[in-house]
Amino acid sequence: MAISKPLLLLLLLSVSIGRSSAEIRSMEVRSDARTIIPFDEFGFARAAGVLELNVSGISLSDPNPNLDLSQLGFFLATRDAWLRVVAQIQSLDVTCPLQSDLVVLVFTLDRLRSSSPSPSPFRAAGFSSVSNVSEPDQYTLLFANCLPQLEVSMSVVSSMYNLDGSGRRVYLSVGEAVLPLVYFLLFLAYCALGGVWVSVLLRKRRTTFGIHYFMLAVVVLKALNLVCEAEDKSYIERTGSAHGWDVLFYIFSFLKGISLFTLIVLIGTGWSFLKPFLQDKEKKVLMVVIPLQIVANIAQVAVDESGPYARDWVTWKQVFLLVDVLCCCAVLFPIVWSIKNLREAARTDGKAAVNLMKLMLFRQYYIVVVCYIYFTRVVVYALLIITSYQYLWTSVVAGELATLAFYIYTGYKFRPEVHNPYFLIDDEEEATALKLSDEFEL
Repeated sequence: MAISKPLLLLLLLSVSIGRSSAEIRSMEVRSDARTIIPFDEFGFARAAGVLELNVSGISLSDPNPNLDLSQLGFFLATRDAWLRVVAQIQSLDVTCPLQSDLVVLVFTLDRLRSSSPSPSPFRAAGFSSVSNVSEPDQYTLLFANCLPQLEVSMSVVSSMYNLDGSGRRVYLSVGEAVLPLVYFLLFLAYCALGGVWVSVLLRKRRTTFGIHYFMLAVVVLKALNLVCEAEDKSYIERTGSAHGWDVLFYIFSFLKGISLFTLIVLIGTGWSFLKPFLQDKEKKVLMVVIPLQIVANIAQVAVDESGPYARDWVTWKQVFLLVDVLCCCAVLFPIVWSIKNLREAARTDGKAAVNLMKLMLFRQYYIVVVCYIYFTRVVVYALLIITSYQYLWTSVVAGELATLAFYIYTGYKFRPEVHNPYFLIDDEEEATALKLSDEFEL
């Protein structure tokens, strides 16, 4: 059996799913001829891991009763084990992953024949299997089809969990077990941040603009997003199902994403600070960013809910990444335009020092936005790949702390203040700005 590079990439991606729920999964496979179908992943604890697998409606495209059904079956594999299995296949040590001693064999379909009186047992056939996993690691559940061009159809329900000291089932992976607490603590942090921002708005009413209230809305939506995520993970941990909290998570994630990118665009254009209107090109950026965010959220839902077993999962994953990158690039344009306009104004009008202060502020904000995008889109993903399965929560913490720091920085720099660089500055600040103008270079 040949393992293609796209298939290998698919499997590597499947063990690096950003928001894997590890809940009880119900999946449908229809007329699928793929040699490897990845289903779900889970981090098992030592001597406490269990996989319950229920498969029904098994149907094969070839009714030949002489098929070697030992070439079809389910198995568990770690990332390292799978890479070694691929090497074994390429060196012809084995012809099918099910033959390798590096995987944990769960069930092969030849066992159905011994339990069925019919010579062709694949008419709505099924089975139930319970496997104990004694070696702790991050495992992926896969189905191997080592019979070329054979199409398989079936309904699969998988349930992977750990048992705690009292025998209670824990449906969250080892690396995600602390996430309900992490998300709840972050929710409290954003509530405190929102409270501080409300007090600032009340104390600085005379210098408060519409965008300051929009900032408050962004913080509130982020807090709601986090509390829904905390409840989502908490219910999954106890029951294996989100009980509808995932729907609320997607709703607030959608609103939070749109509002955050819109806020960056509005700040970048100077709306409400420098001018009470948007130019046509700035409106076009918003008209691009908002639909892109809608597409990105649809792709995120498709990726999270379908899982890697779906044939179009990789496509949706690529769509999500592409759209996310496009949104990040689009929000930078208004900041660049404002920097250009302020640089030209600093050279021509009579308020060079004031414009220079504003220019420096925009330049700093541009650098911070680029660093934020790079960290949350590149560094956090790299942490997810290289971190041990027991500490996958650290990548979530790193990304959320970076986001919290970005919110705090944005609020501090663009807070309602009489002496904010956006507004008129006094004589002392004017002298300081003129002194800096000799050294400043964009």
